[in-house]
Amino acid sequence: MRVLIPSALRSYTGERSWVDADGETLAEMLADLDRSYPGIRFRMVDEQHRIRRHIRIFCAGRQLPAIDASLGGADEVLIVQALSGG
Repeated sequence: MRVLIPSALRSYTGERSWVDADGETLAEMLADLDRSYPGIRFRMVDEQHRIRRHIRIFCAGRQLPAIDASLGGADEVLIVQALSGG
């Protein structure tokens, strides 16, 4: 599937906005991303294996609530990261 990477995390992907990853669940897809782009998973998932508060992940038009969510054979996953600062 194609995965949209937010601009703040593109340093991990060589500035690519779209990358490919595999997995039946969000956890599997993020693990596959981390194999290709080491360190990217930690920026999205905390030590308790929860999606970080400033990250939203969408699949088939719905927000995925947890890391064990099924991707349901989706073609695309969109990762959105809130930015803050002054």
